[in-house]
Amino acid sequence: MMPPRVSILMYHQVGEFPPMRAHRANYCDHRRFARQMGLLHNLGWAVLDLDQALAGLRGERPLPARAVVLTFDDGYDNFADFALPVLVRYGFPATVYAISGWLGQPIRWYGDEPDRPRPRLMDAGRLREIQAAGITIGSHTVNHARLGELEPAAQRRELRDSKAALEDLLGSPVRHLCYPFGSFDLAAVRAAREAGYASATTCLRGAARVADHPLALPRKAISFGDSLLGFAWKLGFKHAPTPELTTWRQRLKGGEIL
Repeated sequence: MMPPRVSILMYHQVGEFPPMRAHRANYCDHRRFARQMGLLHNLGWAVLDLDQALAGLRGERPLPARAVVLTFDDGYDNFADFALPVLVRYGFPATVYAISGWLGQPIRWYGDEPDRPRPRLMDAGRLREIQAAGITIGSHTVNHARLGELEPAAQRRELRDSKAALEDLLGSPVRHLCYPFGSFDLAAVRAAREAGYASATTCLRGAARVADHPLALPRKAISFGDSLLGFAWKLGFKHAPTPELTTWRQRLKGGEIL
Protein backbone atom coordinates (compact mmCIF):
# COMPACT_ATOMS: atom_id res chain seq x y z
CA MET A 1 0.00 0.00 0.00
CA MET A 2 1.32 3.44 -0.94
CA PRO A 3 2.29 5.45 2.18
CA PRO A 4 0.37 8.71 2.68
CA ARG A 5 1.62 11.68 0.69
CA VAL A 6 0.49 15.17 -0.25
CA SER A 7 1.25 17.13 -3.42
CA ILE A 8 2.04 20.70 -2.36
CA LEU A 9 1.72 22.83 -5.50
CA MET A 10 3.81 25.97 -5.93
CA TYR A 11 2.40 28.95 -7.85
CA HIS A 12 3.66 32.50 -8.18
CA GLN A 13 1.73 34.92 -10.40
CA VAL A 14 -1.71 34.12 -11.83
CA GLY A 15 -2.98 36.43 -14.56
CA GLU A 16 -2.74 37.21 -18.26
CA PHE A 17 0.79 37.16 -19.68
CA PRO A 18 2.41 37.24 -23.14
CA PRO A 19 4.13 34.11 -24.50
CA MET A 20 7.52 33.58 -22.86
CA ARG A 21 10.52 31.30 -22.88
CA ALA A 22 12.24 32.30 -19.63
CA HIS A 23 11.04 32.34 -16.01
CA ARG A 24 8.04 30.19 -16.91
CA ALA A 25 7.68 28.77 -13.39
CA ASN A 26 6.83 32.29 -12.16
CA TYR A 27 3.63 32.59 -14.22
CA CYS A 28 0.33 30.78 -14.69
CA ASP A 29 -2.30 31.96 -17.17
CA HIS A 30 -5.56 32.57 -15.30
CA ARG A 31 -7.58 30.49 -17.78
CA ARG A 32 -5.28 27.53 -17.26
CA PHE A 33 -5.47 28.06 -13.51
CA ALA A 34 -9.26 27.95 -13.64
CA ARG A 35 -9.14 24.71 -15.63
CA GLN A 36 -6.63 23.22 -13.19
CA MET A 37 -8.87 23.99 -10.22
CA GLY A 38 -11.84 22.61 -12.14
CA LEU A 39 -9.94 19.39 -12.72
CA LEU A 40 -9.18 19.04 -9.00
CA HIS A 41 -12.87 19.55 -8.27
CA ASN A 42 -14.15 17.19 -10.97
CA LEU A 43 -11.71 14.39 -10.10
CA GLY A 44 -12.46 14.63 -6.39
CA TRP A 45 -9.05 15.66 -5.14
CA ALA A 46 -9.04 16.74 -1.49
CA VAL A 47 -7.66 20.28 -1.37
CA LEU A 48 -6.27 20.72 2.15
CA ASP A 49 -4.89 23.68 4.00
CA LEU A 50 -1.39 23.30 5.42
CA ASP A 51 -2.57 22.58 8.96
CA GLN A 52 -4.81 19.76 7.70
CA ALA A 53 -1.95 18.36 5.62
CA LEU A 54 0.46 18.48 8.56
CA ALA A 55 -2.04 16.70 10.78
CA GLY A 56 -2.42 14.00 8.15
CA LEU A 57 1.32 13.58 7.69
CA ARG A 58 1.71 13.28 11.47
CA GLY A 59 -0.95 10.56 11.58
CA GLU A 60 -3.36 12.70 13.62
CA ARG A 61 -6.14 12.47 11.03
CA PRO A 62 -6.82 10.30 7.96
CA LEU A 63 -5.07 11.59 4.87
CA PRO A 64 -7.06 11.23 1.63
CA ALA A 65 -5.48 9.12 -1.08
CA ARG A 66 -5.50 12.12 -3.45
CA ALA A 67 -4.53 15.13 -1.36
CA VAL A 68 -3.18 18.45 -2.56
CA VAL A 69 -2.18 21.79 -1.00
CA LEU A 70 -2.13 25.08 -2.94
CA THR A 71 0.63 27.61 -2.16
CA PHE A 72 1.38 30.98 -3.76
CA ASP A 73 4.76 32.64 -3.29
CA ASP A 74 5.41 36.38 -2.84
CA GLY A 75 1.85 37.69 -2.45
CA TYR A 76 1.29 39.30 -5.85
CA ASP A 77 -1.60 41.70 -6.33
CA ASN A 78 -2.88 39.61 -9.23
CA PHE A 79 -3.65 36.75 -6.82
CA ALA A 80 -6.64 38.71 -5.52
CA ASP A 81 -7.80 39.58 -9.04
CA PHE A 82 -7.45 36.22 -10.77
CA ALA A 83 -6.78 33.31 -8.39
CA LEU A 84 -9.00 34.20 -5.43
CA PRO A 85 -12.33 34.19 -7.32
CA VAL A 86 -11.61 30.70 -8.64
CA LEU A 87 -10.63 29.39 -5.21
CA VAL A 88 -13.76 30.88 -3.67
CA ARG A 89 -15.90 29.31 -6.42
CA TYR A 90 -14.69 25.84 -5.47
CA GLY A 91 -14.27 26.46 -1.74
CA PHE A 92 -10.57 25.62 -1.93
CA PRO A 93 -8.16 26.71 0.81
CA ALA A 94 -4.74 28.08 -0.08
CA THR A 95 -1.69 29.71 1.49
CA VAL A 96 -0.14 32.96 0.27
CA TYR A 97 3.40 33.73 1.46
CA ALA A 98 3.82 37.49 1.98
CA ILE A 99 7.03 39.54 2.11
CA SER A 100 6.39 41.66 5.19
CA GLY A 101 8.78 44.49 4.33
CA TRP A 102 7.55 45.06 0.77
CA LEU A 103 3.75 45.12 1.05
CA GLY A 104 2.11 47.20 -1.69
CA GLN A 105 5.40 47.70 -3.53
CA PRO A 106 6.76 46.47 -6.89
CA ILE A 107 9.10 43.52 -6.49
CA ARG A 108 12.83 44.24 -6.43
CA TRP A 109 14.66 41.06 -7.31
CA TYR A 110 14.29 41.01 -11.09
CA GLY A 111 17.46 41.82 -13.02
CA ASP A 112 17.73 44.49 -15.72
CA GLU A 113 15.00 43.12 -17.99
CA PRO A 114 13.14 45.99 -19.73
CA ASP A 115 10.55 43.66 -21.28
CA ARG A 116 9.68 42.01 -17.97
CA PRO A 117 7.30 44.16 -15.88
CA ARG A 118 7.83 44.36 -12.14
CA PRO A 119 4.51 43.29 -10.61
CA ARG A 120 3.15 44.85 -7.45
CA LEU A 121 2.63 42.95 -4.22
CA MET A 122 -0.59 43.06 -2.21
CA ASP A 123 -0.81 45.79 0.39
CA ALA A 124 -1.99 45.33 3.97
CA GLY A 125 -5.63 45.94 3.09
CA ARG A 126 -5.67 43.29 0.37
CA LEU A 127 -3.95 40.76 2.62
CA ARG A 128 -6.69 41.28 5.18
CA GLU A 129 -9.32 40.89 2.46
CA ILE A 130 -8.00 37.58 1.20
CA GLN A 131 -7.58 36.34 4.77
CA ALA A 132 -11.25 37.18 5.40
CA ALA A 133 -12.07 35.12 2.29
CA GLY A 134 -10.43 32.05 3.85
CA ILE A 135 -6.84 32.31 2.59
CA THR A 136 -4.00 31.52 5.00
CA ILE A 137 -1.19 34.09 5.09
CA GLY A 138 2.32 32.76 5.63
CA SER A 139 5.73 34.42 5.83
CA HIS A 140 8.18 34.84 2.96
CA THR A 141 10.67 36.73 5.19
CA VAL A 142 11.04 40.51 5.56
CA ASN A 143 13.11 41.18 2.43
CA HIS A 144 12.70 38.07 0.24
CA ALA A 145 16.07 36.99 1.57
CA ARG A 146 18.20 34.10 0.35
CA LEU A 147 18.38 32.59 3.80
CA GLY A 148 21.00 30.02 2.90
CA GLU A 149 23.44 32.83 2.14
CA LEU A 150 22.91 34.72 5.43
CA GLU A 151 24.57 34.41 8.81
CA PRO A 152 22.41 32.73 11.48
CA ALA A 153 21.69 36.04 13.27
CA ALA A 154 20.38 37.57 10.05
CA GLN A 155 18.29 34.47 9.35
CA ARG A 156 16.70 34.74 12.78
CA ARG A 157 15.84 38.40 12.22
CA GLU A 158 14.26 37.74 8.82
CA LEU A 159 12.11 34.92 10.18
CA ARG A 160 11.24 36.39 13.57
CA ASP A 161 10.53 39.94 12.36
CA SER A 162 8.41 38.91 9.37
CA LYS A 163 6.29 36.63 11.54
CA ALA A 164 5.77 39.36 14.16
CA ALA A 165 4.93 42.04 11.57
CA LEU A 166 2.39 39.87 9.76
CA GLU A 167 0.78 38.74 12.99
CA ASP A 168 0.42 42.36 14.10
CA LEU A 169 -1.07 43.26 10.72
CA LEU A 170 -3.49 40.35 10.50
CA GLY A 171 -4.39 39.84 14.15
CA SER A 172 -3.82 36.09 13.95
CA PRO A 173 -0.92 33.63 14.24
CA VAL A 174 1.38 33.14 11.25
CA ARG A 175 2.35 29.47 11.35
CA HIS A 176 3.76 28.80 7.92
CA LEU A 177 6.93 29.85 6.11
CA CYS A 178 8.33 29.58 2.60
CA TYR A 179 12.08 29.91 1.95
CA PRO A 180 12.56 32.56 -0.79
CA PHE A 181 14.31 31.23 -3.91
CA GLY A 182 14.25 27.84 -2.16
CA SER A 183 17.43 28.95 -0.36
CA PHE A 184 17.91 27.44 3.08
CA ASP A 185 20.42 25.52 5.17
CA LEU A 186 20.41 23.76 8.52
CA ALA A 187 20.80 27.05 10.37
CA ALA A 188 17.71 28.39 8.60
CA VAL A 189 15.73 25.31 9.62
CA ARG A 190 16.82 25.85 13.21
CA ALA A 191 15.86 29.54 12.98
CA ALA A 192 12.43 28.60 11.61
CA ARG A 193 11.90 26.22 14.52
CA GLU A 194 13.04 28.83 17.05
CA ALA A 195 10.69 31.44 15.52
CA GLY A 196 7.75 29.08 16.05
CA TYR A 197 6.78 28.09 12.50
CA ALA A 198 4.79 24.89 12.14
CA SER A 199 5.88 24.32 8.52
CA ALA A 200 8.29 25.61 5.91
CA THR A 201 8.10 24.85 2.21
CA THR A 202 11.03 24.55 -0.18
CA CYS A 203 11.67 24.28 -3.92
CA LEU A 204 12.79 20.66 -3.51
CA ARG A 205 10.74 18.71 -6.04
CA GLY A 206 8.43 15.91 -4.95
CA ALA A 207 5.39 14.98 -2.91
CA ALA A 208 5.45 15.47 0.86
CA ARG A 209 5.59 12.21 2.81
CA VAL A 210 5.05 11.16 6.41
CA ALA A 211 8.80 11.01 6.98
CA ASP A 212 9.45 14.56 5.75
CA HIS A 213 10.52 17.18 8.26
CA PRO A 214 7.73 19.82 8.50
CA LEU A 215 10.31 22.62 8.13
CA ALA A 216 11.61 21.28 4.80
CA LEU A 217 8.56 20.23 2.80
CA PRO A 218 8.97 19.54 -0.94
CA ARG A 219 6.64 21.00 -3.55
CA LYS A 220 5.73 20.69 -7.23
CA ALA A 221 6.08 23.86 -9.33
CA ILE A 222 3.24 24.67 -11.73
CA SER A 223 4.64 26.43 -14.80
CA PHE A 224 3.34 28.73 -17.55
CA GLY A 225 3.58 25.94 -20.11
CA ASP A 226 1.80 23.21 -18.19
CA SER A 227 -1.14 21.84 -20.15
CA LEU A 228 -4.03 20.23 -18.28
CA LEU A 229 -2.46 16.84 -19.03
CA GLY A 230 0.89 18.05 -17.69
CA PHE A 231 -0.81 19.39 -14.58
CA ALA A 232 -2.53 16.05 -14.00
CA TRP A 233 0.79 14.25 -14.46
CA LYS A 234 2.45 16.43 -11.84
CA LEU A 235 -0.34 15.66 -9.41
CA GLY A 236 0.08 11.94 -9.77
CA PHE A 237 3.73 11.28 -10.54
CA LYS A 238 5.46 8.87 -8.17
CA HIS A 239 8.98 8.98 -9.55
CA ALA A 240 11.97 8.58 -7.28
CA PRO A 241 12.81 11.77 -5.36
CA THR A 242 15.53 14.03 -6.73
CA PRO A 243 19.04 13.52 -5.28
CA GLU A 244 18.81 16.89 -3.52
CA LEU A 245 15.53 15.97 -1.85
CA THR A 246 16.92 12.58 -0.83
CA THR A 247 19.98 14.25 0.71
CA TRP A 248 17.88 16.66 2.75
CA ARG A 249 15.59 13.88 3.92
CA GLN A 250 18.58 11.90 5.16
CA ARG A 251 20.16 14.89 6.89
CA LEU A 252 17.00 15.94 8.71
CA LYS A 253 16.07 12.38 9.60
CA GLY A 254 19.51 12.11 11.18
CA GLY A 255 18.66 14.88 13.62
CA GLU A 256 21.13 17.46 12.30
CA ILE A 257 18.95 20.40 13.33
CA LEU A 258 19.20 19.46 17.02
